[in-house]
Amino acid sequence: MSGVWAQGNWFVPRARNCNMEKRVYSFDFDPAEFLLSEARRNLRMISIRIQNLAKRFGTAVALRNLDLVIEPGELFFLLGPSGCGKTTLLRSMAGFYIPEEGSILFGDEDVTRLAPHKRNTGMMFQSYALWPHMTLAENVAFGLEERKVPKAEIKRRVGEALESVRMGQYAERKPNQLSGGQQQRVALARALVIRPRCLLLDEPLSNLDAKLRLEMRTEIRRVCKEFKLTTVYVTHDQKEALSISDRMAILEGGKILQVGSPKDVYRRPVCRTVAHFIGETDFITGRVLGPDGDFIAVETPIGRFLGVVGDANFKPAAGAEVTLSIRPECWKLGSEPRGHNAVRGRIGDSVYLGEVAQYDFVAAAGGATLKIYELNPRFVGTASDGDLFASVDADDVVILGT
Repeated sequence: MSGVWAQGNWFVPRARNCNMEKRVYSFDFDPAEFLLSEARRNLRMISIRIQNLAKRFGTAVALRNLDLVIEPGELFFLLGPSGCGKTTLLRSMAGFYIPEEGSILFGDEDVTRLAPHKRNTGMMFQSYALWPHMTLAENVAFGLEERKVPKAEIKRRVGEALESVRMGQYAERKPNQLSGGQQQRVALARALVIRPRCLLLDEPLSNLDAKLRLEMRTEIRRVCKEFKLTTVYVTHDQKEALSISDRMAILEGGKILQVGSPKDVYRRPVCRTVAHFIGETDFITGRVLGPDGDFIAVETPIGRFLGVVGDANFKPAAGAEVTLSIRPECWKLGSEPRGHNAVRGRIGDSVYLGEVAQYDFVAAAGGATLKIYELNPRFVGTASDGDLFASVDADDVVILGT
C-alpha cells in the first residue's frame, strides 16, 4: 500500500485498482502534492561549492582553477561555446571525472573523490537514455532497484515520481509509444525518484523541437522549484538560460568569465566574449574622453557616445581604447535625434517578421553597419526615403575593454 512517512507515522491514502504485481497505483488523491507537502516540511537544500578546481586530459587543460558557489535551491546554468569546460565541470560534480586539483563540496561534505553512485545526484542526459524493452514504471524504478530499495517502497516512489511530472497515466507504456517531450518527462521522473541531493542536467532539451523545448523549459523549472532542488543545467541555448535560470555562469577556455542573474549578464556583460555569446549586439570601437556626469564619454568613428561600464572593476582612463556594446533592440529610429547618443544614417537591408523588423542601418559617418530591431515596425520599406537617426539611451551603452 502506498504511503508517506511523516513525523513518525505512515500516512496511507486509499488506492483504487491496486495490483501488487504492478509497479504503479491509481490513486484517489494527488500523490505528488501529498509528497511535496511532506518533502517541504523536512527539506534540507544544499549548496554546491567549487574551489580551485582543475581538470586536465593529457596536455589539454579543461578547467583552470575554477571557484564557484551555487546557492541552495538555485536553478543554475552553465553556458559557453563548445570546448569551454561546462560539461567537464558538470561531470566532475557528478563524479564521472576526478579533478587533478581543487575540491567539490555538497553542503559541508567533500565529494571530490566520492564515487558517482554515492553522491546521490540525479542526472539527465542529452539523450533520454530510456530502456526500450521496459515500461515507463520499470525505467523509473531502475535506480531504486540498483540501490536495493524494498519493493513496496519502489512502487510507491515510482508512482509519486511519475505523477509529479504528469505521466502517471502512462506508467505501463513503452518509451516508443511516447513523444519526445513525454520521454524527457520520464527521464526527469527517473532522476527525481531517487530523491537526489541535487539535479544535474546535461543539455536535456537539445533533441526536442522548438515547441517542445518551450514546454519543457517551464516544466523543468516548475519541478525543480516544487521539489526545492539545487539544479545545475548545461546548455548552448541562450534563450533557455535567460528564460528560466536564477543565475548563470559563462565559461570560455576552462575559465568562468561572468556569474550573475540573466538580466545582469545580458544588460551588463563584463567583456566582449560574454556580450557576443549572450544575444545579439553591435560592437563599436572608440577612445575614452573622460567622465561626463554619471556616465563616461567615448569618441567613436560614428560619433560621440555616453555610456556605462559593464564591469564595476573596469576603470578606463582618458585616452584608453574601449569597445561599446549596444543591443539591437535598444536603438530607437526617428526623423530627429534623441539626446546625446544619436547616429545619422539610412536603412539598408531589412527583414520584416510581423511584430518586429530587423534592419541593417548604415551610418553616414564612417559607413559602419549597425543591427537594429524595431518592435511594431514603422520604417520597413523606407530605405530610399532619406536619412534617419538611430538613438540610444546612455544606460544601454556598455563600455568594455578591447
